[in-house]
Amino acid sequence: MSHDADKLIRQLSLVAFLMAERRPLTARDVKSNVEGYSEMSDEAFARRFYSDRAELTALGIPLQSQRDEFTGEELYTLRSENYFLDRLELDDDELAALQTALYYLEGKFAYAEPLRLALQNLALGRSGFAAPPTETAARVRVSAPDYSPELAGRLSKLESAISKQRTVRFGYWSPRRARPGERVVNPYALRLDDGNWYVVGHDLDRETVRTFKVSRIRGDIRFATRRERDFRTPSEFDVEEHRIPRPWQIGETAGTARIAVSGDTAWWIERTLSDAGTVDEGVFETDFAQVELLAGWVLRQNGRAVPLEPDELRDAVSEGLDRLVELHQGGAPAPAGPKRSDPRQPLPERPAGPVAPERFGLLQALLAHLLAACGDERAAVLDSADLAAAFSIPLDELQDHLSLLNLVNFGGGCYAVYAQHDGDVVRVDKELYGDVFRRPPKLTPLEARAIRLAIEYVGPTIAADAHTTLGRVRKKLEETFGKFDLAGTPEPRDASDEEALVKVLSDGAEKRQIVELEYLKEGEDKPTTRQVEPYTIERELPVWRVHTWDRTVDAARTFRLDRMRAARLTGESFEPREGFDPSYLRNPRVALLLHSAALARWKLERGAQPLTDGSAIAHVPYKTEDWLLSEVLADRGETVVLEPQRLRDLVARRARRLQRELLSVAPARS
Repeated sequence: MSHDADKLIRQLSLVAFLMAERRPLTARDVKSNVEGYSEMSDEAFARRFYSDRAELTALGIPLQSQRDEFTGEELYTLRSENYFLDRLELDDDELAALQTALYYLEGKFAYAEPLRLALQNLALGRSGFAAPPTETAARVRVSAPDYSPELAGRLSKLESAISKQRTVRFGYWSPRRARPGERVVNPYALRLDDGNWYVVGHDLDRETVRTFKVSRIRGDIRFATRRERDFRTPSEFDVEEHRIPRPWQIGETAGTARIAVSGDTAWWIERTLSDAGTVDEGVFETDFAQVELLAGWVLRQNGRAVPLEPDELRDAVSEGLDRLVELHQGGAPAPAGPKRSDPRQPLPERPAGPVAPERFGLLQALLAHLLAACGDERAAVLDSADLAAAFSIPLDELQDHLSLLNLVNFGGGCYAVYAQHDGDVVRVDKELYGDVFRRPPKLTPLEARAIRLAIEYVGPTIAADAHTTLGRVRKKLEETFGKFDLAGTPEPRDASDEEALVKVLSDGAEKRQIVELEYLKEGEDKPTTRQVEPYTIERELPVWRVHTWDRTVDAARTFRLDRMRAARLTGESFEPREGFDPSYLRNPRVALLLHSAALARWKLERGAQPLTDGSAIAHVPYKTEDWLLSEVLADRGETVVLEPQRLRDLVARRARRLQRELLSVAPARS
């Protein structure tokens, strides 16, 4: 039997012994009764018992200890409230909504398996878990542009290293460096910011806590040592202190900028950039570290933001506009030739599976499920295929998991269950201490994190579909999960605005009612009113979109929820358009863009191809010219449109107009 299997049996048997005895026990009691300890030397037992206690605590099962006042020995207990899941009073429609979240995220969410296991525990003994997908599920699509088997595999390895507190080595590519370098890191936490995954940890070579973008990891992630544990996460570590700042705020603060914005643009900034600064009387104040990137943000607003202070920001905007005009006049420049691939670059790692639940947690849940199936009887027969599917276990590996549970004991024949895979069924016999474990176990921190992330991904649709508020569902979950030490899990962001909008749009799609939108289009400074037929909603991290037929312009249109000021049902019905399938970027136009060497390394992450002179070229699909115009403006002349000519002319005209508009209204220099 493998070392991992031995440890699982030992830890499960330890939990079973403490739970069944229900009294304080000494280390000698544990060593002589619990499977896996009795053959060890005293020194080996002390080391293994200490390690097992620490791992169980990390899994949300803390073993209490107190010193016997007479003998001086440590006494150990495991209270049932620290093992079993508190009754989570979710209504049936709320539980079904969480199941719908799993349906949305299947195949797109690295944490789908821990989420599935969490829902198995939440639904144990409850009806409604296997309910078919709801109406909203048929209308909502979730896409994660950066999701890939490689990314999911890296998240899985990092989750394992974080939970086991193991040091890892990996190659890391930074746009600031020519080649990947090796990093040795004690990983503390993973966080998701604006659709991108980051790992936060102590960089051992640089002796400081750093944040690494997971998509920039190259090659395999390896444990740096063979020890069972390499470090302890510092008690003062707070993952919220490592929230990814806005691009212009990365680095040491160089100053504070003042940018004039119109009233409607001010509303949008307050909604989307409240973490980056404040808006007061039409002026956005924000600290900056890199003035060029802040100038890019100003230009991206396409006239809706006017730089006031400092002078260096006005100069950076002016210089960017000068380059844009110069590069888009006359004929397009000829790009260099394509760069050949570097044979010295490491081969990509073989994709691993998405994040797997801890096997201990899986066996806990499986044990509770088998015993609950027996109920008050001594035995039960379950369909083997259904059981394997419910726990996402390959059918040919089902008996391996059952065999581990069969070995969980603590001396004297004190077993909990005997289960055997027999053809199409699994036969279960409840043993002497089986009734102790019939209730669902407490969710592990990983399972709790999976639910938090699921709410982050599709939470507003959960609320809309469950006919309740997201705050109520989240509050119930957090009241239960709050007992975990989740310092390494970022707080979910407030999604109340999105929730209200999704509710209206979802109702409109379900009831076939026209929705009136107040919408601030990119590149405009005042919102417009639109009458739309809503069809489908899409979550493309980090934004939400709704695909509609816009009656105002009599054409298919896609709208971003973060640019909606309001949405209301009009009460007017519409008939679905036969054969109409609105889809974001369906049959888009394509522009050919050339990125300078100064910008190329960042654009390579988005699919651009390197050229021999260090620049990069990209074929970029776009639905509207306004969107692409804003993207080109934001690059401050480091991106040139090569094709189509119409778009080159548009950039030149708009840059000349912005030269007059943005810089003429700024206050004169003192």
